[in-house]
Amino acid sequence: MPKYLESSLEEVQTESEVENLINTNEKVIISCGRNGPMCLPVYGAFEVLKEKENYLDIKFVVMPFDVPGASIIRELPECQLFMGLPFTIYYKNGKVVGATSSIQDVKSIKAKINECF
Repeated sequence: MPKYLESSLEEVQTESEVENLINTNEKVIISCGRNGPMCLPVYGAFEVLKEKENYLDIKFVVMPFDVPGASIIRELPECQLFMGLPFTIYYKNGKVVGATSSIQDVKSIKAKINECF
């Protein structure tokens, strides 16, 4: 399957990939977006957190917003009022424990990680 997003992170595109990911990893963060100015900085922050901040117990993943499988993210109750991309969802033990939208930097993502995990 071709990658759509400009990121070195694992990319998922189907509901089954998301379900498998959240059911086989204790802590997962998925950023669902596009290759735009609000999304790319979030993917970059994920790369920094994964590579330099030693969050070895967290799976950082990206998902294209416009693929059919992204409905598993887009239709979450936690995302219903979101106005900006990306939608970033925090899962622990298969359950949504947090969600944010729009641009985020390393500091704000770290704060959300500490809040959720």
